[in-house]
Order: sequence, then C-alpha cells, then structure tokens
Amino acid sequence: MEINPEIYEKTLVVKEKNLDKQKHVNNVEYLQWVQDVAEEHWEKRASEAQKTKVIWVVVKHEISYKKEAFLGDPILLQTYVGDATHVTSIRHVIIKNADTDKVLAEAKTTWCLLDKESKKPVKISEELKRVFLQ
Repeated sequence: MEINPEIYEKTLVVKEKNLDKQKHVNNVEYLQWVQDVAEEHWEKRASEAQKTKVIWVVVKHEISYKKEAFLGDPILLQTYVGDATHVTSIRHVIIKNADTDKVLAEAKTTWCLLDKESKKPVKISEELKRVFLQ
C-alpha cells in the first residue's frame, strides 16, 4: 500500500517584525513559522476528540538555511508528516519564496505524542497517522 502524506500549505508575507539587524528574516522567525504551520496543520486536520486527548511536543528541530528573505517577500510554507515510530513522528517543512519557488529553508522536526492530562508519551495509532494522509 502506497502512503501519500498530505502536503499542507500556508502563505504569508515578510513583515518588519520578522527582520533582524541585517534587514533579512531572522533565523528565529523561520523556526517560529515551522512551529506555527505544524500546529495549524494539526488543528485543521485532527478531530475535536483527538485534540482533547493528546498533544504534540517538539523533541528536536533540524533546520537548513538556504537563502535570505526580505521585507515584503511572499512566503510559502509546505509541511507534511513523514516517518513515525511508536510515539514520535517526523514533520518536514519547506519554506519557499512564493514568487520564485526558491527554497529558503528546510526543517525536519521530531514530535512526540503525549496524553494531554498525564503528559506521558502515548502510542501513535493508525487512526492518528491517517489524519495526515491524503
């Protein structure tokens, strides 16, 4: 059986608050966008029942910065969930200039699934994995 992850997309425009002293997007902003698009994807795809039982927490971020982005640049965030273990999954985020389609940064984040009340890791069910499939 072929598994096709859903690619979730979000667009935004670089604002003054996103810039650093060199007048390009601060590396911390890329990390915030990675977190924001992941959370938005979960919020849009998961059922209310799933959202009341479990939460995701970051275990590790890996980011490769490729090109700079500047004030007013249109940004396209693309994310999908890849491999999963018993309690963790890998989420990929590609950040592009929406006009040129050039990759600005790529991120790979390991997320751990926790019980919302106990804050202990819980098994990622097949049902939960299907949340992120096409």
